[in-house]
Order: sequence, then C-alpha cells, then structure tokens
Amino acid sequence: MNVPKVVGVVGGGRMGAGIAQVFAVAGAYVTIAEADESAAAAALQRVEHGLAQAEAKGKLACRPEDALGRVQTVTSVSALPPEANLVVEAVPEIVEAKLAVLTAVEAVVGPEAVIASNTSSLSIGDLGSALEQPTRFLGMHFFNPVPASTLVEVVRAPDTSGSVIKTVLGWVEALGKTDIVVKDSPGFATSRLGVSLGLEAIRMLEEGVADAESIDRAMELGYRHPMGPLRSTDLVGLDVRLAIAEYLHATLGERFCPPQLLRDKVSRGELGRKSGQGFYDWRQ
Repeated sequence: MNVPKVVGVVGGGRMGAGIAQVFAVAGAYVTIAEADESAAAAALQRVEHGLAQAEAKGKLACRPEDALGRVQTVTSVSALPPEANLVVEAVPEIVEAKLAVLTAVEAVVGPEAVIASNTSSLSIGDLGSALEQPTRFLGMHFFNPVPASTLVEVVRAPDTSGSVIKTVLGWVEALGKTDIVVKDSPGFATSRLGVSLGLEAIRMLEEGVADAESIDRAMELGYRHPMGPLRSTDLVGLDVRLAIAEYLHATLGERFCPPQLLRDKVSRGELGRKSGQGFYDWRQ
C-alpha cells in the first residue's frame, strides 16, 4: 500500500515537522498548518534541516529538494487542502487546544479523510467525542525523532472503524515503520511504560542512589536499552514528561505522582535539550 497522496499536519514543531518529513519523503504532498508566518517558516526550516541531516547520514531515499518541494505551509487550519486523505494533529498536549484543532479539521476535509492525533497520552475517545464522525478518528503516536524512529503506536478508540485501522496500518508500513495497535487507555502502552521508568529514575536521582550517568548506564548496559531514562527525558522534554505524568497521576493514581525534582527543574526552565539544560548539560 502507498502512503496517502495528500497529508495535512497541524503543528510544525519538532514532532509535526518530523511527521511532515517522513510523509514527504515517501511521496505524499504535505501541508503544515501553523499559527502565523513566523511559525510556518520555522516549521519549513525544521523539515529542511531534517532532510539535510538524513542525506548526510545516507538515510534519504530521495533528493532532499524533491521532498521539500512536496511540503507547503499555511497559517490556518481552514487553509488545509480539502482533498487531504489524512490530517495529523500535532499540537501541544492541551486538551482544549486539540479539541479546537480537531473540530476545525473536520470542518475542512472531506468525509472520507482520516483524522489522527499524535497525542502521547490523552484519551483518543475523549478527543474523538468532539467530532461528528468519530469512526474515522484514531491515535497515530509517532516518536522523536520521527525520521529515525521505527515505531508508530496506533491507538484504537471504541468508535474507530476497523477499515480506518486497516488503512492506517498500510500507511505505516508504506512509511517503512512498524506498528503496534493498542486500545485507548491512559498513556497507551509506550508513554505508560516510558514515564513509569523515567519517574523512577528521577526518584533515584533525587534520593542520591546514583548520578544521572550511572542510572542511565545501568539501563543501557544492563538491560540493553539504547538510551537511559534520564537522557531520554531530556530529549522528550521535561515539561512534556511532567504534563504526561500529571495526566497519568490523575487517571491512574499515585504511582505516577511526579517527583519534586522534576517539578523544580521545569519551574526553573530546565526542560532538557531544547533549553540546553536538563538532567544533562546540552550547551556544549
């Protein structure tokens, strides 16, 4: 199966730009919707930079200029192409923001279009309840960095139709990625497990069990994890991990209560790689 011919992505941050990049490389025409011209230009620059990086590593299946030529930006969801086969929402993990985007998307695209959220933890069923056709809605949880990651977590809500799941699994395969299908539940499979490990690693650091490098090395060498939980938290973003932890704490209970160290770092603006400082110093 081929990728969808026309794809919309709402939100051109690190995740949204990565999603746009992989679909464009696979041959889709992609439109990124952002809030204004400045944000749109930054999104396109992220895609261009990602393509250049992939080419430098010898991991690009087409010329970067060809893929970039299939990407355009707009400054309103209403300007997305109505013929889009798929629109992926990739805005921050704020329920109200996602609901507003999803209802705006549904007002633009045709009745056969698939609508997906890249949320890493929020209920797909709750988000889909805002749509007139929740049967065409599901979660497509990509991972950072999207071009290098091989997994897409496909989240099926109670209303998601089987035909939509089948179509999306074909698209995931056409992207050269591997799927897992999970039912809609707080944190799904990946965030629930990843956050659980990350929070415990932060508690260990908070308690002085070991330093950050030793805790990470324990998982990398002892359990063959490609990256330790603290460095992974830096890459995800401490603010993102805190938001997910707070949601899981509210829905699943005390085992997901965020450690004070995580709260303190976020309040100081130590958000990980994107701010230059997290559990590691990224300014070097």
